[in-house]
Amino acid sequence: MLGGYRIEGRRAADIAADVERAVGSGELEPGQVLPPMRELAVELGVNPNTVAAAYRTLRERGVIETAGRRGSRVRPKPATTGREHIRVDVPQGVRDVSHGNPDPAQLPSLVRAFTSAAERSDREPVMYGDDPVEPELARIARAELDADGVPAGPVAVASGSLDAIERVLAAHLKPGDTVAVEDPGWGSLLDLVPALGLRVTPVRVVDDGPLPDDVRAALDSGARALIVTDRAQNPTGAVVSATRARALRSVLRGHPETLLIEDDHGHGIVDQPLHPLSGTTRNWAFVRSVAKAYGPDLRLAVLTGDAVTLDRVRGRQRLGPGWVSRITQRAVARLWADGAVDTPAVAGAYGGRRDALIAALAERGVAAYGRSGLNVWIPVPDETGAVSRLLHAGWAVAPGARFRMGAPPGIRITVSTLAPDETAALAEAIASACGLAPVRGYA
Repeated sequence: MLGGYRIEGRRAADIAADVERAVGSGELEPGQVLPPMRELAVELGVNPNTVAAAYRTLRERGVIETAGRRGSRVRPKPATTGREHIRVDVPQGVRDVSHGNPDPAQLPSLVRAFTSAAERSDREPVMYGDDPVEPELARIARAELDADGVPAGPVAVASGSLDAIERVLAAHLKPGDTVAVEDPGWGSLLDLVPALGLRVTPVRVVDDGPLPDDVRAALDSGARALIVTDRAQNPTGAVVSATRARALRSVLRGHPETLLIEDDHGHGIVDQPLHPLSGTTRNWAFVRSVAKAYGPDLRLAVLTGDAVTLDRVRGRQRLGPGWVSRITQRAVARLWADGAVDTPAVAGAYGGRRDALIAALAERGVAAYGRSGLNVWIPVPDETGAVSRLLHAGWAVAPGARFRMGAPPGIRITVSTLAPDETAALAEAIASACGLAPVRGYA
């Protein structure tokens, strides 16, 4: 059952630690079946309840999974996927279009906003027990959410989108529950879900959002949560259209117990309309980060949702960090109030770079996708080969393996800083790397 490996330990904590160590070292491999609890208890000379407690700890940590009579086994995908290590080391002199960052030239200056926030904090310092949410930030956020058709709900503040999503998942799900996520999708999210001890089921995503039939199949199969990116989906740039939103709402109405999480990834950098799904199910959350439009280092996201979900999120937050810095919240509120980001102009800048690259690739017979946001997704027949050949040609791109589960191979290009005079050269290099353009010789 476990080859030559013998589990050791007399206490539940020791047994769990021994199994986890063996999984981490590779002595126990994904898919290997653990002994039945009573059998292991006899072998170790302990009470079966001790083994049951150890297995429960391992399930909660995402190390093993239990499937009824089929017993417990090491998870096919470990809690830490290593996805974050799927990236290209960029040598000196190579142009990096893999990073996923916004263009620094499109970010607003933070000096006035933080100076104003600091001066106010000198006059009105925030103390323990004060409201964790800056009233002006909540007011502006709620007004914008209302204008975009997001249902009414309380407002909370988290340290970025991933922090908000983690808190919402933890508020409702338990280890072993299944979450439906987009494929290709945000690599950090694909790491986070299994790290919480949750299972991942992929939902294919195209230009206008997740496929309704895939969502229906995932929910029919028992997925308890669905995470959808409304705009500027990473890595494909997809935008949930009005037609797709209606179809998805119809699916969700048939599964009212689903926890729905929407990530408006393109807020502030996309000029396409929002078509929210929130409110279709009993429990939901809608998340907006300031990272792409105002700067990743601000580490702030606003979220709203149903009263139960937000109460659980805020209650757990009080027991941990307590709140996100009110100085930062005041600075962001000032940025919003001052209109520091010209969304149509920023969206136009990124859109022009995306469209130029997609058009240049089309001229060379390469299909590419990117309706919004910072990135262009390019399906390729040989992902590893394409990444390697492009690196040799002087371009560092993001391997698609960072973003996909069952989706076909691809590469992601971040166009945020792509200059007009670079577009043709990059398109030529991609076409050559995909075997669709002649390789030029040199005399």
